[in-house]
Amino acid sequence: MLASCNPKADATQQQAAPVKKDISLQLYSLRDDIAKDYDATIKKAGEMGFTSVEAANYADGKFYGKTPEEFKASIEKAGMKVLSSHTGKGLTEKELASKDFTEALKWWDQCIAAHKAAGMKYIVTPWMDTPKTLKDLQTYCEYYNEIGKRCKENGMLFGYHNHDFELKNKIEDKLMYDYMLENTNPEYVFFEMDVYWVVRGGKSPVDYFNKYKNRFTLLHIKDNRELGQSGMVGFDAIFNNTDAAGVKHLVVEVEQYSFTPEESVKKSLDYLLNCPLVKESYDK
Repeated sequence: MLASCNPKADATQQQAAPVKKDISLQLYSLRDDIAKDYDATIKKAGEMGFTSVEAANYADGKFYGKTPEEFKASIEKAGMKVLSSHTGKGLTEKELASKDFTEALKWWDQCIAAHKAAGMKYIVTPWMDTPKTLKDLQTYCEYYNEIGKRCKENGMLFGYHNHDFELKNKIEDKLMYDYMLENTNPEYVFFEMDVYWVVRGGKSPVDYFNKYKNRFTLLHIKDNRELGQSGMVGFDAIFNNTDAAGVKHLVVEVEQYSFTPEESVKKSLDYLLNCPLVKESYDK
């Protein structure tokens, strides 16, 4: 019988204790718990078996109200590493028209310094407004290239995280996501594919892996609720094609829950730990 992420496909998968695997947690998954008790929630994430985290609360040089050094120490105290962070700064109408990013890049210089101090490997912009024209989208690609260049100079990589609108919206007959992939410099910009949103956008993650090889350094492994819950995301095919994608890390995100957030996150991690198609590490 072929290996599968579906435990029903091979009952023997569940008999042995799951193998330790390098899997990151997008902390937005536990946002309400973190707001109530940051330290206890981070401790639980480490105890679940996550090996690293992706932050989602950067502001004014701090992460969750902590200095970069304090944030890094709190994550490492829980037995995990700091991997990545979601943050971003959109361009104003004036900046789009002039292509003068001077002020925006001052913000990014502070942001990059804070992320470097926190031990981040990756900074990811999680959202952008849909540009009105192809010229404006091209300007954003140039902007992202410049941010990525600055990140690289500081030993980090810069990426963009999709939702479904980039897969649905055409700008002057160009699909937004494809245009971004084709007009950002691979040396400076990678893509953190959210596989669930790609499917919701009516597209195939694997088709993108094969068309744009080695562009998807991080993957957001997500479902409608807990991983494997909806049956609409072809996780088997995704994990069988990670080499083409150039994947280095898997990041679990749970936005909606059938159980408590903690239970839903743990079930999602167990899904990956018990799946024989998921590698112990993608960064070796």
